[in-house]
Amino acid sequence: MIRRPPTVVCYICGREYGTKSISIHEPQCLKKWHNENNLLPKELRRPEPKKPEVRVITAKGFYDLDALNEAAWASAQSQLIPCNVCGRTFLPDRLIVHQRSCKPKAAK
Repeated sequence: MIRRPPTVVCYICGREYGTKSISIHEPQCLKKWHNENNLLPKELRRPEPKKPEVRVITAKGFYDLDALNEAAWASAQSQLIPCNVCGRTFLPDRLIVHQRSCKPKAAK
């Protein structure tokens, strides 16, 4: 059986990164998030995502990666905004692009 190296979910973008790379990724991701958020119209701007606090430590003294990843995933998902036409959820910058082509379903 091949074991994958442990990964951590970014609380900002929801992508998985290695345990060593996440500390490099998160500050860059937050900076990118701020840049993109500032370009949005005022009504779509979101508050800064907060890093989830998970203090579950296993018997060996390590953080519970599953609990940490679950909290980070929930944080990333909470940033999604539903389309007012179809209800699908998008990141704020992608919602603008989606709304250009989203049409209400025709009644049958």
